[in-house]
Parts: sequence; structure tokens; C-alpha cells
Amino acid sequence: MTHASPHAPHDGAHPAPRPAPGSVPGSDDQAEILDLDAEVLAGHTADITARLPVLTRPRHIVDLGCGTGTGTFALLARFPDAEVTAVDASAPHLHRLRERALELGLTDRVHTVRADLDADWPDLARPGAGRPELVWASASLHHMAEPDRTLRAVHGLLAPGGLFAVVELAGFPRFLPADAPEDRPGLEERCHAALAHHHAAHVPHRGADWGPKLAAAGFTVEDERTLTVHVDGSGSEAVGRYALSGLERLRATAAPALAAEDLASLDRLLDTGGPGSLLRRDDLAVRTERTVWCARRP
Repeated sequence: MTHASPHAPHDGAHPAPRPAPGSVPGSDDQAEILDLDAEVLAGHTADITARLPVLTRPRHIVDLGCGTGTGTFALLARFPDAEVTAVDASAPHLHRLRERALELGLTDRVHTVRADLDADWPDLARPGAGRPELVWASASLHHMAEPDRTLRAVHGLLAPGGLFAVVELAGFPRFLPADAPEDRPGLEERCHAALAHHHAAHVPHRGADWGPKLAAAGFTVEDERTLTVHVDGSGSEAVGRYALSGLERLRATAAPALAAEDLASLDRLLDTGGPGSLLRRDDLAVRTERTVWCARRP
């Protein structure tokens, strides 16, 4: 899940957080959940990159909607001879990505571009590297106002024979068992129903079948698969923090549609100092699905 919008301050997979009193909501909150996403789902992301059907080892890769760099660093690890051009609209996200590249000694292999991909398409061909042989877009295409236009732009950007990898989540992850919490069983599903209604109105391309759209843009779709994600959180502090951060954001969107009893129960889960805190539970898990489309420019 590389959940960064290339043109919006937060990913549609993660509703905007509730600001703390006196704070200003922004990219720091979103960056936190992007980093947790990278940590918790690192193995799944590495599995996806390992299976990419590249014809030759790419020298130049573009990561569209890179966020804080989940895909960027997974691709750098998978292709040790490649450089990555990381594109996002958020300056703080790109700053965080560059700091991480410095920590890892990868600054010579990472190039950042701040751009709104719904506006003017930037020039992403690098001197000496030429057109990219691989373009990666994880949890970003559904944010586009005109995704068909974006697909055509990627087709024109790629080198002939190059690969476009699209990764999308089936939905916001689930964390709790179906019979939890004890006072309001099924609470998480009711929150998800409210979120689905919100997405239908505000993120219309979420859940799209990108295969036909890729074909219409001139690509040959060579692979499509859906991966089941289940990460047991019983021994993972990161899963607890991920669940807390995710459900805080879910609350921000779902709250107006929730019954008062559901909202009170959710707040007890989010109260890190209370006896019902998510962080005290040993039955958390991360459950979702990712669909991957691999499409080639002929």
C-alpha cells in the first residue's frame, strides 16, 4: 500500500485525521500512516516488486504518487542498478523521502519531482537515463480527476516495451475481529459502510477495474492478480499503532453517519490511556486485498 495522492494532501484510503486541539491538520499526520503502512506491509510490497514481469532490469523507474517512499525504496531494493524519480504533490512527503534516502545512503539514486499530475504533466525523462522502463503507481490512480488522461501520459512516457505497474487496495484495511468490540460488535463494518458512501461521492474512481482502462490507453495487460493481505498483530507493536492511526482517520469520515453508541465505543478504542484501548488488544490484524495490474507499452 503506497498510499499517497499525487495531487491531494491525503490518500483516499486513509481519511483525513482529526486535528489535535490547536494543531493544523496536514502532511505530518498522513506521513505517519504512510510510514506505518510501509513497515507493516513491507513483505507484501517486496513480493509484488519481485514478481514484476520486466523484460530487462530497468535503469530508470518513475514512482507516481510516491508519498514518503514505500514504493520508491522497495523498487530500489529490487533493482539495485536503477534510479527512481519519485513524484508527489506534497513537499513534506518528498522532504521525508529525501531524508530517508540520506539515511540509507541512496541519495544518488533518488530524484524527487513535486507535481500535480492533474495539471501540467512534468518532464520525467532524466538526462543520461532517458525514458523510464518501469512506472509504478500504488494507491494513486484513483485520486486522478481524469485517470484516462493520466494513463495516456504514462503510455507516452514509458520506453517501448516498458512496464506500467498499478497497485490498488480493495478498501480500507480491517483491524478488529468481526465480533469486536464487545460492547458494539460489528462496529468496524458500520464504519466501513459510512466510508464507502463517502468514497462513492468524493473518490469515484476508487475500486475501478483498471484493466480495460489500461487497454484503452494502448497498453497490453500481461498480468492481473489480487493478493490477500493478513498480518497478525499479536506480536507486533507496529500493527497496533497502524490500527490506531487508521481508525482515527476512519472516525473523521465516518463520525457523522454513526450512532452515538458506536461513536462512543470507537472513542474508547482510540483512547490510548483507557482500559478499552486498541493498544491493549492482542487480537488485532491487518486484513485487506491488493490488486496488481502489469501492463506493457508495445
